[in-house]
Amino acid sequence: MPRIESTAARLAKLGFADGARAARLVAELTPAPAAASVVEELLDDLVRVADPDLALTSLTRLAERDPAVLAALHADRPLRERLFAVLGVSAALGEHLVRHPGQVGLLAVPEPGEARAELLRAVGAEPAATEPRASTATGTLVALRVAYRGRLLHLAARDLTGQAAPAEVTAELSDLAGAALEAALAIARAEAPDGLDTVRLAVIGMGKCGARELNYISDVDVIFVAEPRDGADETKALRSATRLAQAMMRACSAATSEGALWEVDAGLRPEGRSGPLVRTLASHLAYYRRWAKTWEFQALLKARPIAGDLELGASYVAAVNDLVWSAATRDNFVEDVQAMRRRVEEHVRAEGERQIKLGPGGLRDIEFAVQLLQLVHGRLDPLLRRKATLPALAALSRGGYVGREDARQLAEAYTFLRQVEHLLQLHRLRRTHVLPTAEEDLRRLGRALGTQVNPVGEFTARWRRHAMEARRLHEKLFYRPLLQAVARLPESEARLSTSAAAARLEALGYVDPAGALRHIAALTSGVSRRAAIQRTLLPVMLGWFAGTPDPDAGLLGFRQVSDKLGSTPWYLRLLRDETAVAARMARVLGTSRYATGLLTNAPDAVALLGSDDELATRPAAALLAEASAAVSRHDDAEAAVAAVRALRRKELFRTAVADISGLIDIEQVGVALSELNDVTIQAALDAAVAKVTLERRAPPPTRFAVIAMGRLGGMECSYASDADVMFVHSPLAGPDSRSPLAGPDSRSPSAGAEFRSPSAGAAEREASEAAFAVANELRRLLALPAQDPPLLIDPDLRPEGRQGPLVRTLASYAAYYARWSSPWESQALLRARFSAGDAALGAEFTAVADGLRYPKGGIGEDAVREIRRLKARMEAERLPRGADPALHTKLGRGGLSDVEWVAQLLQLRHAHEHPSLRTTQTLRTLRAAVEEGLLDAADEAVLGEAWRAASRIRDAIMLVKGRPGDSLPAGAPERRLIARTLGYPPDGSEDLLDDYRRVTRRARQVVERVFYGS
Repeated sequence: MPRIESTAARLAKLGFADGARAARLVAELTPAPAAASVVEELLDDLVRVADPDLALTSLTRLAERDPAVLAALHADRPLRERLFAVLGVSAALGEHLVRHPGQVGLLAVPEPGEARAELLRAVGAEPAATEPRASTATGTLVALRVAYRGRLLHLAARDLTGQAAPAEVTAELSDLAGAALEAALAIARAEAPDGLDTVRLAVIGMGKCGARELNYISDVDVIFVAEPRDGADETKALRSATRLAQAMMRACSAATSEGALWEVDAGLRPEGRSGPLVRTLASHLAYYRRWAKTWEFQALLKARPIAGDLELGASYVAAVNDLVWSAATRDNFVEDVQAMRRRVEEHVRAEGERQIKLGPGGLRDIEFAVQLLQLVHGRLDPLLRRKATLPALAALSRGGYVGREDARQLAEAYTFLRQVEHLLQLHRLRRTHVLPTAEEDLRRLGRALGTQVNPVGEFTARWRRHAMEARRLHEKLFYRPLLQAVARLPESEARLSTSAAAARLEALGYVDPAGALRHIAALTSGVSRRAAIQRTLLPVMLGWFAGTPDPDAGLLGFRQVSDKLGSTPWYLRLLRDETAVAARMARVLGTSRYATGLLTNAPDAVALLGSDDELATRPAAALLAEASAAVSRHDDAEAAVAAVRALRRKELFRTAVADISGLIDIEQVGVALSELNDVTIQAALDAAVAKVTLERRAPPPTRFAVIAMGRLGGMECSYASDADVMFVHSPLAGPDSRSPLAGPDSRSPSAGAEFRSPSAGAAEREASEAAFAVANELRRLLALPAQDPPLLIDPDLRPEGRQGPLVRTLASYAAYYARWSSPWESQALLRARFSAGDAALGAEFTAVADGLRYPKGGIGEDAVREIRRLKARMEAERLPRGADPALHTKLGRGGLSDVEWVAQLLQLRHAHEHPSLRTTQTLRTLRAAVEEGLLDAADEAVLGEAWRAASRIRDAIMLVKGRPGDSLPAGAPERRLIARTLGYPPDGSEDLLDDYRRVTRRARQVVERVFYGS
């Protein structure tokens, strides 16, 4: 016992993780004293491998099966090094050798013979035959697997001892797969001999096998092409070829006592799994010319004949190559490329960071990016027409399509990831791409890659470094060379030509590549610090712009903002150091011309983009305090309102960005914009009163209030909304009365200031003139030409419309409504609420309005019929000429008007007895109607969905185009931008149409039943 413990301690010190277990295994290896010295010498080499414990376990089992192996290893050092390297990495190949110890001798041969001949002989076929046919004896499938793994064993040994470079390993694995397919085809000929003399069959390698960059364990992608021999019937020949192909696939995937080789995947064929397994060359070409998608041409980049009739295979590859390299000229190439990039990026984001194939910056990401550049530029540059990733990357670098240093770093990262992939798969001979987390597994990987001192730490650091480089590959491959194409930089390497740069930008989604190149040149040319930062920043921004609905507008907006702020020290530093700010800015600029216009006129608002908290809607009280302070700082009314409008511009930008970023919903947008408009009107009213007071040399002898109507009254303003209002005033009662324009219950900032009328009981005429002057000045101030969006005051909903007085006294309103009002005016008053000015007067007005909009007993049937007739006439007459009723968001079927009139009819009929209905907001009314049992919940859900959809589309039109619109655009490009802004994928324009038609059609059915009673 003490001797074993001493040996265990020594073995642990040598590098075995489990010294006690290793000591027991060593004892099993040395039952006789004579063997002890041999084992001691072997141990010196064994401790140098990736996993000494694993190697010792496999060696013990192997020696138990074949005791002579220890002597053979002792006598042959190269054999010992190769075997131990394999046993220290691959438990599966160790198992294979235990079952077939005779294959240890294969490792003594420095270079193996030709793989095709060896595997054909293993299945009893003659390699020299034109169409080799396997023996009909049983056991050929097992023999194929044993021979294949013997070759795999030899290759792994040379790989792990550094005798084969990574590119040689992948090429030999691909050739070995081709040899296995040839042997499987020989087995298939023996199984299905009928009709073989009528057909020629070629097996085309695709994917990694076709590119000669296969890994140890992988499906083998193939396409089958066949031709009938002279005089043979094509249908019968294809039937025979299909049987042959199916038998070949079974020979590879069938389970045996030695397992399976791998799956043969023919899914890349025309029409995929829905199409015939085998086609003629003419049939392939007809499909590719008429029906193929861009991704299919991308797949054909790798096509190579690997088995069967190689002459026919070569004809196939030559024929499809012409189509591959003209793919960039096909219709929809740009859209296809964008969709392909999006699918890859979405798939990549869905995987964990430890996924070295599909994770961010993983093998698939690098391979896809290189292939995409080949498709874009290979049509005009034959030197780029390489099948394998690393040779293609090198060719792209030599041609200036990718920066030299970037190409070198990516090649290093790719090579490292491929080596790690091989080590992961060799361990169990299983298809895996996920880095383990267990320390012993990471230790084995690190030591296999040559790290002995701190294998876990050094491997992890190396992997993270390469992963970080690879994750920036789109910046490196796609965008950085664009800068070199236009900026005169002191570099000796080849540059991307202007035409190649334009082709690349077009492939990435830029509609005006020449304009984009001009913007890039303007931003990055020169030797200033500003240009240097832009050269660092712009490759990333270009990628973000490419992911937005309108990359060209995004880049243009970025140039405009940069031109205004470029010399500001904090601007570029903020974008460079705060990734979230730059990413959000790119999204906003590439989505919304409206937000871009706001930002270019107030570029310092970039600072709002830093966090979600900065984009939160500010309380109305805080906005009013800031606006009031701005007015108080200016003696001039125009300057005061200009300051208020600048505040409004900033808050509009805040709301627009929050909307685009999905931080607020459409109801919250409406409330935020309505409160902002209230604040703006109040501040402008303060300025107008001050100016009128100055001009008249006396304060207005009347109380004055602004009543919100329409969408403003309903707290449902859109970005394009005017402010529907009515003006009401009430002459002061006497000389001691203070003007509630500045009273204690007023929203005016100058509350408490004493305004006295020039005489007791000021004449109504004088009061009306003053009120009229205030209203006109308010409208003028808010409509002044400026860079800021105007807030147009629309008073047309007042009694008698444009023919009626602009301002009325409260008594006049009450008298008019009592004698002359129509049902539509009662309906319009459902939206009335106090907005600005004297709050007490506003409350008095709404009390007058309540009598009309919430009449006792509800409106009568005659009024209901009148409202229905008015609605029907409006549908027939007010819809703009040529507008599609199904797509007009305001007046169309199931649109805003339909939903709002349903809500308003419910209020007119029932709000007198249900106070919860007394609200100016449409959706709140519908929800209250459900609670009161006046509307089915299902109907409310349908109406609410339609209202929200129509409102979102109206706002999206304004955001995208920078000008208002009520109909979904008829043109596909504009509609695509709207759809993208609303969260649809780039090809989701028709989905938007279908969704809108569906929700509004259902809403119209509810309207017909609930509103019209039909």
